[in-house]
Amino acid sequence: MQTFILYMPNKENNSNKINIRDIAEKTGLSISTVSRVLNNKAKEYRIGKKSQEKIRKVARELNYVPNQFAANLKSGKSNTIALIVPSLNNPFFAEISSRINTEIRKHGYITIIGESDENPEIEKKELRQLVSRNIEGLIIVPCGNQWEHIDEIHNQGIPVVCIDRYFIDLDIPFVSTDNYKGAYMAAKYFIENGHHNIVCIQGVQESNTNKLRIEGFKEAMKESGINDFNIIGDNFTFQNGYLSTQLLLKQKNRPTAIFALSNTIAMGCMKAIKEAKLDIPENISLITFDDHPYLDFLATPLSCVVQPVEDISKVAVELLYTKLYDEEQNTSKILLKPTIKIRNSVKRLMD
Repeated sequence: MQTFILYMPNKENNSNKINIRDIAEKTGLSISTVSRVLNNKAKEYRIGKKSQEKIRKVARELNYVPNQFAANLKSGKSNTIALIVPSLNNPFFAEISSRINTEIRKHGYITIIGESDENPEIEKKELRQLVSRNIEGLIIVPCGNQWEHIDEIHNQGIPVVCIDRYFIDLDIPFVSTDNYKGAYMAAKYFIENGHHNIVCIQGVQESNTNKLRIEGFKEAMKESGINDFNIIGDNFTFQNGYLSTQLLLKQKNRPTAIFALSNTIAMGCMKAIKEAKLDIPENISLITFDDHPYLDFLATPLSCVVQPVEDISKVAVELLYTKLYDEEQNTSKILLKPTIKIRNSVKRLMD
């Protein structure tokens, strides 16, 4: 478990950090006068323009940086939003973290990012640590089906927004993709191209996104009269995709197509297929859930279900800030539409 605080570190040694006492000494003015000018209170205390200009000039010359921590103690605000995701090793969560951080920065806040490692106990510990930092809001991708600790944060008056994964019966705003529809479209595309022996490699079984994707996959299969299909796997990891595909390729009745429920799973699939000296899509077709720029640059560019990551990020931050400034706002529950991007990883079989 790691926690990342997104900021640019001061390269100067802390012992050499300039403070208002240094500015007071160089200007010959009192510490209180310097403090009032640098805290934009010069007019309130009737400090002359010459003194103001002198103080600001010296502050610039000495590269003075205000002590934000001390300012936060005075105001009671931290200007900090927490974001917890299952893993930054997953390209989807890495991208969404980057976009959310960009959106939060626009509001003059900073982001503390924590990883739960798909472990509810680590998630609980992360939350306790983040609350102790006086965070003003939380955006979270819940890692399991436990919700009491998240609801407790919400009940403390800290605005909370769930993204990607969520709890449908919990009175907490969320924004996600219609995962059911995305998986349904992927399975249908396989079927329309003549595939019937399709295997789905799933992720964390307890997560509602995984459950919805499985439901969408099943519905497309059954709707097409295919009742004999296989769903395997247990995690959104490279290793899960790799080991699951190895087992599939050893079967006598090898599947003609694999639907991987994440990019990380798909990468494991591709490694196993390559090691077996098989070709995508000539020997086996593959579709992944989630897009990423690198999918275009693979030996065989992968077709995928595309989540609107940019929209998810923007809406999540908008929901959070609306909750920050309007406590009476109704709880929003938003599902955005996915699309399917066709590349070269699905072979059309003979009818």
